[in-house]
Amino acid sequence: MTEEYIQVSTTTEKKEDAEKIARALVERRLAACTQIVGPIESTYWWKGNVERAEEWLCTIKSSRSLYAQVEREISRLHPYQTPQIIATPIVCGSEDYLKWLSDELAQE
Repeated sequence: MTEEYIQVSTTTEKKEDAEKIARALVERRLAACTQIVGPIESTYWWKGNVERAEEWLCTIKSSRSLYAQVEREISRLHPYQTPQIIATPIVCGSEDYLKWLSDELAQE
């Protein structure tokens, strides 16, 4: 397969926000699948202080060619001032799963 697949992650404070982002990305075919896990505990620096928060993690399956659109959509819907939006490459996967992923994404 020539497509470069990615897994994008973001976190939200509320499960409802995670669900809204997941649904929008899948409906627009920017993601073939978004999984929501949580609650999780995050510890991080914010404005000079160490903070702790309970969050929901979204794991988004997409392609590198759609990343800019995925980032814009998450930013548009996300309530955080500076949301985590990071992508990592999917370096291997079952042929059937990657074909399914490709079939479900928007074609450019």
